[in-house]
Amino acid sequence: MQRSQLRSSRTIIETALVLLLLLALLAALYDVLKVFFGVFTFALIFYVSMQQPYEQLVRLLNQRRKLAAVLYSILLILIVALPFIYVVAAPGRHVRNLLQIIDDVRLHGLPNLPDRMATMPYLGEPLSDFWKQLQEDPREALAGYQHQARVIMHHLLAGGAGILSAALQVLLGIITSAFMLVSGDKVVQPLRSILQHLLGRRDGLSLIYATAHAIRGVSIGVMGTAFIAAMISWIGFAIAGLHFKVLLAALVFFLVLIQVGPLIVWVPLVIWAAVQGYTGTAIFLAIYGGGVLLADAVLKPVLIAKSGGRLPFLVLFCGVVGGLAAWGFTGMFKGAIILAVFYTVLTSWLERKQGSEI
Repeated sequence: MQRSQLRSSRTIIETALVLLLLLALLAALYDVLKVFFGVFTFALIFYVSMQQPYEQLVRLLNQRRKLAAVLYSILLILIVALPFIYVVAAPGRHVRNLLQIIDDVRLHGLPNLPDRMATMPYLGEPLSDFWKQLQEDPREALAGYQHQARVIMHHLLAGGAGILSAALQVLLGIITSAFMLVSGDKVVQPLRSILQHLLGRRDGLSLIYATAHAIRGVSIGVMGTAFIAAMISWIGFAIAGLHFKVLLAALVFFLVLIQVGPLIVWVPLVIWAAVQGYTGTAIFLAIYGGGVLLADAVLKPVLIAKSGGRLPFLVLFCGVVGGLAAWGFTGMFKGAIILAVFYTVLTSWLERKQGSEI
């Protein structure tokens, strides 16, 4: 009796030590791989989203998977990199003009405030007073804004570093996804085997399909809506004759992508056109911007519902918004995957419970 108790206690201690060792290994593995989580996330997004177009390209190239992967990588890098290069290069084209303005201000002082800005309702008088103080004594006028200027510069530098880091992760994710696409189903086979071993064949496959549908629903629904909204906005900007059309359209794409919406771009444009006296342009921008907002509201649920499989729209949408608030851009996909997996496990458990009661 005592021997059996000793053996059982020894078994419990050995099991606890093995679990502690496994947890320590998992923690060490997390520390080693957390630098690559962003790359792996983008690679998984591109792998799931582009699997069907890639297979069609393979068939067009007579089953030459490596050549198809090279063409896929080049094409996708160009699509992703060109807007980023434009956004970075657009301000650079105006640096020379900015330096010329700074030299003129240094030699001749600040010019007078334009009459249109000085006569603006509510803002014209305080802006005119501040401008006069800036002309007379720039140091005194800007003395109270040094802290705010440092904070703004810090955010600009941090944001620029974050954009460069995200761009690098996207490019590496595209290259990694190309290797995954060449391998085909061999990439997900270990994950499929593990899930089927732990949860059974039916539930394991259900989780894999739910994850794939969640990624595809977010990528097609959210990113597709953002792309369509940006293209429609660019057409409206071109009709209105606005400058920086591509830059404004890229801003609409980014704001729709992060679930803020296009109004932050369109409302200031309407106000600017009205203040400048372009009444017709202001009316056109207001109506067209409302159409873009309506397209954003209608297209997103339709595309998510069609590409999300059996997953309800509300599940994916809550995952997108919640994940975005928690983890940033890639959090859209993480949140959608987490809620999709939770919904699938809960649905499977309820179906099994109802089946056992019957």
